[in-house]
Amino acid sequence: MRTGKAGCRLLLLLFFIFFSADGRCIFPAIFNFGDSNSDTGGFWAAFPAQRPPYGMTYFKKPAGRASDGRAAIDFLAQALGLPFLSPYLQSIGSNFSHGANFATAASTVLLPNTSLFVTGISPFSLAIQLNQMKDLRRKVYEMSPPDILPSKGAFEKALYTFDIGQNDFTSKLVAIGIKGVQQYLPQVADQIAWTIKDLYDNIGGRKFMVFNLAPIGCFPAFLTLLPHNNSDLDVYGCLISYNNAVDDYNILLKETLRRIRSQLPNANVIYVDTNSVKLELSRHPRNYGLKYGTKSCCGSGGGAYNYDPLVFCGNTKEINGVNLTATACGDPQNYVSWDGIHATEAMNRIITRDVLRGSRFDPPFPLARLCDLNPID
Repeated sequence: MRTGKAGCRLLLLLFFIFFSADGRCIFPAIFNFGDSNSDTGGFWAAFPAQRPPYGMTYFKKPAGRASDGRAAIDFLAQALGLPFLSPYLQSIGSNFSHGANFATAASTVLLPNTSLFVTGISPFSLAIQLNQMKDLRRKVYEMSPPDILPSKGAFEKALYTFDIGQNDFTSKLVAIGIKGVQQYLPQVADQIAWTIKDLYDNIGGRKFMVFNLAPIGCFPAFLTLLPHNNSDLDVYGCLISYNNAVDDYNILLKETLRRIRSQLPNANVIYVDTNSVKLELSRHPRNYGLKYGTKSCCGSGGGAYNYDPLVFCGNTKEINGVNLTATACGDPQNYVSWDGIHATEAMNRIITRDVLRGSRFDPPFPLARLCDLNPID
């Protein structure tokens, strides 16, 4: 059967549109669930304003990120050709047409049984973030969406990302130790899987990425706070027992996602191993163009870690009659750690570039074939 000239021209036109210079991507939106590692301002929309020097590198002012600049979710959005995600809790200036960010700093997967003002744990746990997602979709379907809301079809086509669980792991480590924390980690992994199934069944989500837990044994804050002796430090200065416990959880998470994947036909549930590149960055920062792997840029006290738990980044506190201020270094681009707990923009950029290459996905996921990925600056 021959194709007429008009038909050929139509096919060429469609091909040109699909592979145009503007790029193509099957994802019209990202919906993100997480904690401070991917918060873009949710926590600071709900609580008092963030202080400088946060945001100093890219935004030149505090911008709701727990970093000197952009978070990994910002770089991911840029790579997919989307604007930065507005935090769901930000009532003024938000645009949700390309997705929403439900992450807030200090959030947990499991429901907290205490107050933010007692332990510092956010009330916006994963279950609350899921309810916010459902409320957003309900409002879209109840009204003709204005320009600042996603289209009805966006929910089925969107990418759903999860970067949460660190606070479940670390918030009680000092009090109950590794073995105590490991008792409830299966609930953490199960809750993430259950949330994915809920999004699949009730929202129409089909593409999910779940980022694993970072090697907290290399973080300046935990090197300072967690009980250990020198025999627990590896040759790179990271805590062996705590990083091993993280590895155990990541194995558990990977297996839990494998089980839920079998229940969700036509879905992609992708385990994303950012732990490996974060571990390499902490151990060998110079291989990535950085200098300091286990020392924070913004902190107080100097020394090997430059972290004082009594004086957090940007704060001033009187201790023994002396005012101490946790200030930022002048070269955050040389650091892995921004404030002892969170990554610098430089680290977030490296992590995202590494993830976009595709080798960290399990099972393999053809992201580069689904989207013309933009270079990230």
